[in-house]
Amino acid sequence: MSITEASPNRLEPEAMPENLGSVQPGGGVCYSAELACGRWRRWYLKRFRPRYVARMAALRQGSTDGAPHEILDPRDLKYCRNQCSCHWQAKDDPFAWRERIPFARWGLAELQLMGWPLLALSVLLGWYAWYLAWIPAIPMCLVVWFFRDPPRRVPQDPDILVSPADGKVVSIDHLEHDPFVGAPAVRIGIFLSIFNVHLNRAPCDGRVIALRYHEGRFLSATRPESSLYNENIWIGLEQTDPPHRRIVVRPIAGAIARRIVCPLRTGDELRRGEKIGMIKLGSRTELIVPDTDDLEINVEVGQRVKAGVTVLLRHDSDMLRGRT
Repeated sequence: MSITEASPNRLEPEAMPENLGSVQPGGGVCYSAELACGRWRRWYLKRFRPRYVARMAALRQGSTDGAPHEILDPRDLKYCRNQCSCHWQAKDDPFAWRERIPFARWGLAELQLMGWPLLALSVLLGWYAWYLAWIPAIPMCLVVWFFRDPPRRVPQDPDILVSPADGKVVSIDHLEHDPFVGAPAVRIGIFLSIFNVHLNRAPCDGRVIALRYHEGRFLSATRPESSLYNENIWIGLEQTDPPHRRIVVRPIAGAIARRIVCPLRTGDELRRGEKIGMIKLGSRTELIVPDTDDLEINVEVGQRVKAGVTVLLRHDSDMLRGRT
C-alpha cells in the first residue's frame, strides 16, 4: 500500500527503492576493499571452518533472500543489512562486542586502512626524524577522532524530539507544505563539521515508512542550496505514539563527505536515540516535522546540538489533550 492509499492515522511501509542496493549506496575505495576482504573471509570459513559455518547457519534467523552475497555470520550483514531480513540474536552474535567499542562500526574499515599506515609512518619518522613525525600523526588523530562513537544518555520524555545529528543549527525554516508530512512543516538544518561525531540517531520512537536515495552533487554543506542538489538519503518516519505524526530525517553529503550510511529497511521499528546511520566527513542533516499549534522549538540558529541528547522540539501534550 502506498502512502497516499494508507489510512489517515497509520501508514503502511513502502517497498525498498531499487537504487538503494546497499547500506552505503555511494560505494567508495574503503567500501570496495572491505567487500573484497569479505569474499576472501567467506572462502576461508567454508574451506577451513565448516563447523563454525554450520553453527552460525543454525542460529541465523529470518531470510537471506535479497542479499548480494552469502551470509555466513553477522559480519556479512554490515553493508547489506537493508537488503534481507536475516539476523542473529545478540547472544548468538560473536561480534556483538564491536557495538561496545567507542568507534562507529561502519567506520572500522577506514580506521584500519588509514589509521595503521599513518601510525606506522609516524613511528618511522619519530625514529629517524622526530621533528617530522607530526605530519602523519595529525591526520591519524583526525581519523580516529572523526569515527568516535561516544555513549549518549537519551532523554525519555515522550513529548520531545531529539537532535538526529551532532553539529550546529544553521537554519530553522517554516514550510508551507511538505508532501510526506501532509501539512505545513518546520525544517531544522544541522551542519556537521569534520570535528563532530557523524553518527545519525532517531529523533523519536517510530517506524520507517519510506526511504529515498538521491544521487547528486557535493556542494559545501554550509550552503543552503546543498539541501536541494547534494547526494542524500531521505527517511520518512511515523511516530509510534498517537497521533502518529510523520517525521522526515535527511542526511545530506557535503563537499568532503561523499559516503552516507543508512542500514534501515522500511518497516523497521526505531527507538529514540537509536543509531540510524552516519555520514563520513563534513555534512548536513535535516529534520522535518509538522508545524502544529502545540509545537515548541527549543533551539535557535547557531546553537550546538548533540544527536540523541539535545531536545530540538517539544509537543505540548496538555494542549493536544485539550483539543481532543
